[in-house]
Amino acid sequence: MTNDIAGIKDTDVIMIIGSDTSAAHPVIAARIKQAVREGTAQLIVIDPKKIVMADYAKIYAAQRPGSDVAVLNCLMHIIIKNDLYNKEFVEKRTEAFDKLKAEVMKDKYSPENVEKLSGIPAEKLIEIAEMFGKAETASIFYAMGITQHTTGTDNVKSVANIQMLCGNLGKSGGGVNPLRGQSNVQGACDMGGLPNVYPGYQKVTDEKAQEKFEKAWGKKLSNKVGLTVTEMIDEAYNGKVKALYVMGENPYLSDPDQNHVIEALNKTDFLIVQDMFITETAELADVVLPASAFAEKEGHFTNTERRVQRLNKVIDAPVGAKDDWEIIQLLAQEMGGKWNYKTVSDITAEINLLTPSYGGITWERVGRMGLQWPCPTETHPGTPYLHKGNFARGLGLFSGIEFKEPDELPDEEYPLILTTGRVLQHFHTGTMSRKTEGLNRLAGPMVMISVEDAEKMGIGNSEEIEILTRRGKIKAPAFVTKKISPGVIYIPFHYKESPANRLTNPAIDPVAKIPEYKVCAAKVQKIN
Repeated sequence: MTNDIAGIKDTDVIMIIGSDTSAAHPVIAARIKQAVREGTAQLIVIDPKKIVMADYAKIYAAQRPGSDVAVLNCLMHIIIKNDLYNKEFVEKRTEAFDKLKAEVMKDKYSPENVEKLSGIPAEKLIEIAEMFGKAETASIFYAMGITQHTTGTDNVKSVANIQMLCGNLGKSGGGVNPLRGQSNVQGACDMGGLPNVYPGYQKVTDEKAQEKFEKAWGKKLSNKVGLTVTEMIDEAYNGKVKALYVMGENPYLSDPDQNHVIEALNKTDFLIVQDMFITETAELADVVLPASAFAEKEGHFTNTERRVQRLNKVIDAPVGAKDDWEIIQLLAQEMGGKWNYKTVSDITAEINLLTPSYGGITWERVGRMGLQWPCPTETHPGTPYLHKGNFARGLGLFSGIEFKEPDELPDEEYPLILTTGRVLQHFHTGTMSRKTEGLNRLAGPMVMISVEDAEKMGIGNSEEIEILTRRGKIKAPAFVTKKISPGVIYIPFHYKESPANRLTNPAIDPVAKIPEYKVCAAKVQKIN
C-alpha cells in the first residue's frame, strides 16, 4: 500500500475493485465500514460478485471478469471529458499525460461502448466517475481480482493512472492500495523473495548491488534473474528443474492447472517440503522438514501497509520442529556455508545494514506498534504514506494502457466464465484453518451460480454438480444466488475435495508472471 490503514479516516471516497475485502482482509474491511457508517466516506464497489462490502456501498457495479482496464479507462475518459481531473497535480508532478489522454479518450472507452464490453450500465459508469472525480481525496483498494490476470500489470498501471489523474497520491487518505494475499507477503518481497531482486528491491542485475551483497555474504553471486513459482513448475515438468524446495507453500492446491502441477512435482528428482503440517504437496515429497508455527517463534511480519510488526513466541514448538531460519542455516552449513546467526536479532541487524528502507527498523525499536518503511535511520519515525512532494523517479509516469481480452474467453463448448477466490472462514489452501472442524462446518466447497443460469439448466440449490474446463473437472454443491451475474460462476480454492485450481488457466502476465486465476472458460452440468 502507498498509504496506511489509519488514513482511511481521511478519505472522502473509497473504491474497492477486485477485492472481497471482508472475506480476505476483514480488519481493513472493518475500517472501511466504520468510515462509511460514520459518514466520513462514501464507498464504490466494483466486483463480479455482490460481496458483503457492496451492502455498504453508495454505488455497486458488477463488471465482466477481465474487463477492468476498459472500466478504468472509461472512468478516466469521463473524468477528463468533464474536466474533473486535478490539472495542477498532472502538470507539476507527472509526465506523459498526452499518452494517457490519447488512449482513454478513444471512442471505444465511451460509457456506451464500455457498457457492452463490461456489463456495467453507462449511467452507472458516469455516476462512479463523477463521484470519484469530484472527491477531494479518494482511495483505491484492490487485491488479486486486479493482479491475477494475464493483464495484471496493465490493471495495476490503470489504477495508478486514475490516482495520478485525480491527484490522489502523496497525501493521507488517498493512494494505490494493494491488499496482500497472506500475512507476510509484503515482508517476503521486501527481503528479496523474488527472482530478480536482493533485499530492499535492489536488482540482481545491478553491479553495485551485486558487489554490496557479495562483500556482505562472502560469496560470488549470480547476476541472472531466476524463475518465478509458475515458471519453476513448468521447468520441473520440462525436466530442467531437478530439485524443488517448497517452504510454507502448497502448490498442489494453490497453483493453476492442478494436473500439470502434480505431474511436474512427480517429475522432480528431489522434492523437499518445509512446513508446519503435512500438506498435499508434502505427501509427494522425498524429505519433509518440520517448521515451527507463527506462535512458536520470534521475528517480524511486514503487513500490507508496510508496517514491520514484532512476532512474539507464546508456546514451544513440538520436539524436532525448528524455526525456518534455523533450518536454512543448518542446510547452508552442511553445504559449506559459514553462516553463524545466533538469534533472530542478528538477522535483523544484517537487514538494517543491507536494506536501506529498513535501516532504522532495529530489533529494539519495533515495539508494540511497529514501524512503516521507508525508515532509513534510527531517528526516522517511519513513513505512513509514500510519494509526499515527489515520486521516487521524480515525476509520476502515465501509461496509455490498451484494453486486452483475457487469454481464454467463453465459447459454445464452455459458455461460462469461471472466477476464483476466498471465503472468510478459511486461509489459503487450508493447511491451518481446515484442521478446525468448526470452520469446516461453517464453510465448505461450493460453486456460486446465478439464479438465471441455474434455472436454465434445471440446477437446484445445494445440488452437487460437475464443473469442467479444458484442464479438468471437479464436483461441488451449487450455491444458487442473485449475488453473481449470469454467465459467471465462482469457486473458492481452499478445498482438496473440490480443487478449483484443477480448472484454472496457467496463462501468465508477461511482466509479473502471475497466472490468470480470475478468468477462464467453463461449463457446468448435472451429474448423471
